[in-house]
Amino acid sequence: MTKNFLITLVIVLCSSLCCGQTLPTDIQFVRQASKRIIFDSNQSIPLASFSPSQTIGMTIMNPITQLGKDSVDFKIHEGTLQIDSKNNAAALMWLSGFNPFATYSIDLGEISGKGKLGFQFSDPNRKEVVLVTVSYENSVLVDAEYNLIIDGENVSKQSMMIQGIGKPFLQGKLIFQMLGSGLNLFLQDKEYPKVIGQFEFSELLDLRETKRIQKFQTLLYSEAEHGTVKIKDISVDINAGMGLADIRAMTYENGEPILDGGRIWYTMSIRGRGLPNPLQGVFSMNPSVFDIKFEGIIVFDREDGLWRNEVASHIFYDRRDSTWKGITTGFSAYAKKGEKKQLLAVESKKDPRFGFSIMKARPMGQVGDIEDPHVIFDEQDGKYRILTCENSDGYKAIILESEEWDKGYKKIAGPVRQNSTGTSIQRIDGTLYCFSGSSEREIFIYSYPDLKELGTMKMDLPPWDKQANTRVWPNVVELPDGYPAKYIALMMDRINYPGIQGPQWTYGAIYLYHGH
Repeated sequence: MTKNFLITLVIVLCSSLCCGQTLPTDIQFVRQASKRIIFDSNQSIPLASFSPSQTIGMTIMNPITQLGKDSVDFKIHEGTLQIDSKNNAAALMWLSGFNPFATYSIDLGEISGKGKLGFQFSDPNRKEVVLVTVSYENSVLVDAEYNLIIDGENVSKQSMMIQGIGKPFLQGKLIFQMLGSGLNLFLQDKEYPKVIGQFEFSELLDLRETKRIQKFQTLLYSEAEHGTVKIKDISVDINAGMGLADIRAMTYENGEPILDGGRIWYTMSIRGRGLPNPLQGVFSMNPSVFDIKFEGIIVFDREDGLWRNEVASHIFYDRRDSTWKGITTGFSAYAKKGEKKQLLAVESKKDPRFGFSIMKARPMGQVGDIEDPHVIFDEQDGKYRILTCENSDGYKAIILESEEWDKGYKKIAGPVRQNSTGTSIQRIDGTLYCFSGSSEREIFIYSYPDLKELGTMKMDLPPWDKQANTRVWPNVVELPDGYPAKYIALMMDRINYPGIQGPQWTYGAIYLYHGH
């Protein structure tokens, strides 16, 4: 132990003994529940749908466009959409507008013959066309393809099928998870959805461009030499995906957690694959139980013609000017050559907790390998401070300070000795502390604002085992009287989703702890 650490520890201990103050190192956290959300229909927000049993006037609701001299027959029969083709023909059925962060799902019935099925994303004149389809023969999956057509010319046609999955039967639900700059393709029958395809397309055509989002439409695509396809329903929704991470409570400007409508509000990263594929989600929970609810997503507008999917954000409501503000991590830079990762200041007058929200974003001078920011206005010192982690021979916690919330930050403390992640500032019994996950199988606690090491969190059944990565987000929240526990911690594990190939961050499940 260093001399400075001993002095800090003595001061904190003496203060707590004199005042009867609770120390974060004294709190015992006990696991209450765990859950992994995997394309849960109860955790989805609808954008559009096609339900055959509720469709009347299909020619108006879902008009058909034939693409060749031979016709594909679309009809509703016994509560399903039945698509029949006797010759080599293709057709489109209008479904919805377009959102590059939505999930597009087809609930399949019986399939016979040989053909292709999927979605077309295009402008009304079909000058720019993106086709994402699966090929089948005798109900067996043959391939999955991405096809880009510009002005009638095939610019790119590539298989996006995962190698080594064999040839499964095409039955159950097809799930196209759009990720802004790429997509994942799943097939779900009786178990959890299995990965059958993945693709990165931002360098071919960036679907996050607002000019495309505003004019593109989504159509069901069917092409067949012969045979029949039956579809039970189709859905377009925003959902919580198959892994959640980077859990942080939304707060007021001084760091107090927002307890609104009897619920704590959180931002979490909805996982897609690697970077830049995650998406910023918003969730809520009644802190007396474990009822995680997906509330919406946030994308970020730097006024450069893109809606960006940044994550690892801290969003706060500034009561002084009635504005939602925050700091996010510019991971979308990985989708554009020449861009650099950096922290971004974000704000919105609209409440970004619900549905599909867009927050304005701008650079704030913090360029480089820096992430996981948590910002507060220190009322006592009259300063804004950000606890974050910067890559300095590994990610390590630092504190930045400024007179203004969105610029002018200078480092005043750190880096700490330990590897750090999920850095957060929490108020325990009236005193601010800094928390951080680590690669050292511990969650570390530091003094605020000088980042002196005070100890580690006490917890039973942490969200890892002997093999798993331990760089989790602590996310401790103090509650008022009347709740089963004075403190809760909502964390994630780092278990990746099975079947994804290449670099990925597809963890994890969520864990609730009570602290006493």
